[in-house]
Amino acid sequence: MLASKISIKIDGVRSFTFEEMALATNNFNTSTQVGEGGYGKVYKGILADGTVVAIKRAQEGSLQGEKEFLTEISFLSRLHHRNLVSLVGYCDEEGEQMLVYEFMSNGTLRDQLSAKAKEPLGFVSRLSIALGSSRGILYLHTEADPPVFHRDIKASNILLDNKFTAKVADFGLSRLAPVPDLEGIVPAHVSTVVKGTPVKISYESGMIFSVIDGRMGSYPSDCVDKFLTLALKCCQDETDARPSMAEVVRELENIWHMMPKSDTKIAESKGSEPKEEEETPPSSSSMVKHLHPNNPFVSSDVSGSNLVSGVIPTITPR
Repeated sequence: MLASKISIKIDGVRSFTFEEMALATNNFNTSTQVGEGGYGKVYKGILADGTVVAIKRAQEGSLQGEKEFLTEISFLSRLHHRNLVSLVGYCDEEGEQMLVYEFMSNGTLRDQLSAKAKEPLGFVSRLSIALGSSRGILYLHTEADPPVFHRDIKASNILLDNKFTAKVADFGLSRLAPVPDLEGIVPAHVSTVVKGTPVKISYESGMIFSVIDGRMGSYPSDCVDKFLTLALKCCQDETDARPSMAEVVRELENIWHMMPKSDTKIAESKGSEPKEEEETPPSSSSMVKHLHPNNPFVSSDVSGSNLVSGVIPTITPR
C-alpha cells in the first residue's frame, strides 16, 4: 500500500504538476538548461500565464525525503527581501522534486565577472552588487526568524536580474542560527569557518592595486582601497576580528557615498542603484586607471562577492 502523500499549503507558493513543468521547459529540452550543480540541473521555463521562471530539478541521487523537501519549501517561503531570490513554487510528484524561482536574466555574478561577459562590470556596478548582496545577507542574520547562516556565499550564488540588482540564491547549505532555549542558553557550537581566497600578500606588500581586474576601467582609488580593506577584514580567521554584516553594509554605504556623482548615475540608469539610502553622494577627487591591463582576471573574492560574517546581534558563534 502506497504511503499517503503529504500536502502543504503555503501562502504565495504554488504547487505545480509535473506536466506543467514539462510544458514550461519543452519537456526539459537541453536548449532550456541554464545551469547545473550538485543538486541537479536548472532550466529556464515559461509558465502557462507567461511568467518566466528558473526551475531547479533535483537529480535522482539528491532527492530528499518528501517531508524534508516540503520543510525546505516552508523554510524558503519565509524569506522575503529585495536582495534574495524569490521562491515561486515547487513540484513534488512522479518521483520528482523541483523548486521554481523567479528568473534572473543576467545570470550569476561569476558569469558577469568572467571573460565571456558581454561587457565588463565597472567598479560602481560591482560596488552596487556587493552592497545589495550584503543587505540580503544582513536580512538573513538579523531579520529572518530564526536567523539564517547561508554558509555558501560566492559569486555563482549571487544572481542578477534584468536591472543588475543582486539577489542571493541557493540556500542548500543554509543553517538556522542557534536560538536561546527557555533558560536563555545558546548551543555552544556554530561553524563559521571563513572560505575564500584573500589577496592579503599583495595588500601587505603595498601592491594591492595590482590584483584588480584590468577590464574594470577607471575607478576612485580611495574607494577601491576602502573596499579591499573591508574585504580583507571579512576574511579574518578569528570571528571577533571580522565585522558584523551590519558593519559591512554600513561601510559599503559609506563607500557608495564617496563615489563621484557622475559614476553613480551609471547605476541609476540601469535601475540597480541602492534603494535604502537617498542622500547625494559627495564627489571624489582621485580617479586612477588600472596600471596592469594584462593582469589576468583574479578571484571574485576581490570584487566583494564573498563578504561574509559569522557574527549576528545577540549571538556570538564560536
